[in-house]
Amino acid sequence: MDGVPRVPEQRRPGSAQDAAEPAAALRFGVLGPVRAWRGEEQLATGSPQQRALLAALLLREGRTATAAELIDALWGEEPPSQALAALRTYASRLRKILDAGVLVSESGGYAVRGLPEGALDLGVAQELAAEAEKARSAGDLCHAREVLARALAQWDGEVLAGVPGPYAEAQRVRLEEWRLQLLESRLDMDLEQGCHAEAVSELTALTAEHPLRERLRELLMLALYRSGRQAEALAVYADTRRLLADELGVDPRPGLKELQQRILQADPALAEPSAPAAEPAAVPVRPAQLPATVPDFTGRASFVSELGEVLASADGRVMAVSALAGIGGVGKTTLAVHVAHQARSAFPDGQLYVDLQGAGPRAAEPETVLGSFLRALGTADSAIPDSLEERAALYRSVLDGRRVLVLLDNARDAAQVRPLLPGTEGCAALVTSRVRMVDLAGAHLVDLDVMSPDEALSLFTKIVGEERVASERKAALDVVAACGFLPLAIRIAASRLAARRTWTVSVLAAKLADERRRLDELQAGDLAVKATFELGYGAMDPAQARAFRLLGLADGPDISLAAAAAVLDLPVDETEDLLEALVDTSLLESAAPGRYRYHDLVRLYARACAERDEQPPSEREAALSRLLDFYLATTAQVYAIEHPGDRLTDDLEPTRYPGLSFDEGTAALDWLYTEAGQLLACVRQAAGTERLRRAVDLLWAAKDLTESGANSHQYEMTARATCEATRAAGHERAEGRARTVLSDVLLVSGRIQPAEQEARVAMELAGSAQDATAVSWVANNRGLICLHESRFADGKVFFDQALEGLRAAGNRPFEATVLGNLSRAHLGMGNIAKAVEMAQHGLAVHTEIGRTVRLANGHFALGVALTRAGRYTEALSQFSDALGIFNDHRQRLWEGVTHFRIAEVHAADRRPSQAAQHAEQALALGCIGGDRMQGNVLTLLGRSLSALGQADRARACWREALSLYEQNGAGEANSVRALLSSATAA
Repeated sequence: MDGVPRVPEQRRPGSAQDAAEPAAALRFGVLGPVRAWRGEEQLATGSPQQRALLAALLLREGRTATAAELIDALWGEEPPSQALAALRTYASRLRKILDAGVLVSESGGYAVRGLPEGALDLGVAQELAAEAEKARSAGDLCHAREVLARALAQWDGEVLAGVPGPYAEAQRVRLEEWRLQLLESRLDMDLEQGCHAEAVSELTALTAEHPLRERLRELLMLALYRSGRQAEALAVYADTRRLLADELGVDPRPGLKELQQRILQADPALAEPSAPAAEPAAVPVRPAQLPATVPDFTGRASFVSELGEVLASADGRVMAVSALAGIGGVGKTTLAVHVAHQARSAFPDGQLYVDLQGAGPRAAEPETVLGSFLRALGTADSAIPDSLEERAALYRSVLDGRRVLVLLDNARDAAQVRPLLPGTEGCAALVTSRVRMVDLAGAHLVDLDVMSPDEALSLFTKIVGEERVASERKAALDVVAACGFLPLAIRIAASRLAARRTWTVSVLAAKLADERRRLDELQAGDLAVKATFELGYGAMDPAQARAFRLLGLADGPDISLAAAAAVLDLPVDETEDLLEALVDTSLLESAAPGRYRYHDLVRLYARACAERDEQPPSEREAALSRLLDFYLATTAQVYAIEHPGDRLTDDLEPTRYPGLSFDEGTAALDWLYTEAGQLLACVRQAAGTERLRRAVDLLWAAKDLTESGANSHQYEMTARATCEATRAAGHERAEGRARTVLSDVLLVSGRIQPAEQEARVAMELAGSAQDATAVSWVANNRGLICLHESRFADGKVFFDQALEGLRAAGNRPFEATVLGNLSRAHLGMGNIAKAVEMAQHGLAVHTEIGRTVRLANGHFALGVALTRAGRYTEALSQFSDALGIFNDHRQRLWEGVTHFRIAEVHAADRRPSQAAQHAEQALALGCIGGDRMQGNVLTLLGRSLSALGQADRARACWREALSLYEQNGAGEANSVRALLSSATAA
């Protein structure tokens, strides 16, 4: 970093310090108050002038300062008459504090010598800054950013705080300027890594604090533009131009003008980061996700050459896409993985892989896949947007300038694939699917048929062994012909023969020749695969065959070992042995340690076997019932850990099969979020069965999924499915609960009118079914709906109804939560003191129970009440406590809305810079309340920016808020129109 003073190691050869380090080394700080420590003990550094002397000596890098220089540093042009005597007194006192030989007298002056490496915070910052610069020059932005953040962490408030004298003042200015340069460099790297949303919040605060610093304004414009907020980016330029003209009488510098023009022209190169996003502690920058290629890959030479040529052309094309189509089991994935591995050297920036589950009942959603890809490419969770379009745009931006190969396996159709294509020069995509993707524009289509007889025989020989096949070539040809020349079928048959040394090839051929051992419709493509599965299935012992049949019944992308044990009603160890045996037959895949999955066709075959062979037939229903019991019992325990004392779990449908136990909350939450897709699939699968009521209760117990923002779309779709299923089945109690859950989901997303409709129906159903638990829940929901609609008196009626039921049930935690909600109703009616009292009462109950996510709700409610009471310091303390707990419990949307409330406090207390910063953080995280709450955040952000003199950007925020309000029919639209009207008039 140019112009930065160096503080070299202050050790002289031959000193006592070289012989032996002190037991507790001295450390000093100047990037904040001037302080000294011996080990962990802070030393008293004396009066301000004494600290000024110490600072002057530390900043001279071990060089001697004359008495005259030190007097000038401490007092400037008007020193006291006894300045020299005072200087000597300060030096004498410092010697008594410091180690012997550290402060030395020399040539009528003083110096600090013999300090160990890292003893001065400024020196540490300089070393780290140099390391960061080196890493950045080498292209390692991830490491550079992390090291630079450590350098900036050395600052602890104002440099040389409280130290008098002209020298200290000059150093303060110089070191603050250096800090800002480092900060700009780190923010520049943030943008290079694609962390735009996070950067906007920090840059908003920094531009308010340093309004004339054009580099910060430039970075803010770029961050806003890359976040899709073009109007705000241009507004920042307009605000900057006006400010510079008013304050300095100058125009913006050329770089800022050029950026404005590029934004106006929507320069494509501007919209993309120059390097991929990365999180150093979490994910690699260069993903290597390709599955292992098979060692006995055989044949397909023309396809390998053809696909290799297409991938090699990626460097000169916008995008190289090859789509492989063919029936299940024909070897599409094996070929694609083999070709991808051969092409790895042409894609040095990584390879992405996903199984899109297109042949299954529920294909992978593109937005979910994009989230996984962005994380693999290093994008922080907080920087990943919600919508499919925004994720796809960010994905393409992250890949720009990189050479990455994307393997999209088992695609359903072109619509599923399109958002996942890189779209930039140098990248390529390989797609496998059962359907020909003729509607995938620009794709190189490859139709993969069965193997030729020679290729099939070669594959069979590689697996079985040359010696066994050579003498029985005709029998071997009969085997591969009976397999329909399908690679998957050949591999299973050959593996079976290889595992049985006493069998000859002729024995296997004879078994395949027996048509009674093959399905009648062997001539149909897919049925050829089933016939081969019959071979493997017939070779299983009874326990393996039972496991194969029953595990295939469960929906979901995969299944955990513990869940599989529930399906089979066996101990975990015995279950693992069975599953690993199935893996050995290639009829089951090990997706990860402790997780298993079927190939989609194998799953269908397993289900057919269960329908045909499982006796008694009721065992199929029993297996799925045990799985549902397992998920419900385990989810209920997670809920109990997250919400101790809540009586909801007492009123769930009973289970016969036990669930897992957890020692602490982190493991419980890990399980819930890992199993979310599986348990939601289990709920959907129960529609139309006797398991439906338990399925609804499982969905209810897993409600934390929707408030966290995780799996929100799947959760809502599942809730809607259960509403329809319970209505069709005439389960009044279950339908009431299902609609209560759906009203929860709609409330979280800010869809107030649909939430009200569902809540009304839920209230009627729950009341008719005498379901007191659901009545209390839905009454609380209806109260919250009233708060959104400013019907505070009505809200109080509903909250009182909820409290009555909860008190009768002894549900104190939920009672405390409703008290917090009731506090907000009192706020709306102007009963401020009563609102604070209610919120304090609720928080007291939560505090008594312990540090749970509900405790965060208690702090949040009290913070809202204290804000209205004008007790801003206390409110900020409550919100800070809430924020920490929400973060610990992975409630991202609640974190966002808490930042919004903190922004409200700062705005009310006339701190617009801090208000804008927290409003930006709320936008980056998302909030409970969906688009409507986003409109509220943008409105507040606009007010804060207007107070900071950034009128153009404020108007851009208000216009965006108005658009959101109008789309949702929100009454707040009128107040925003008034803001825009007054801003225009001004």
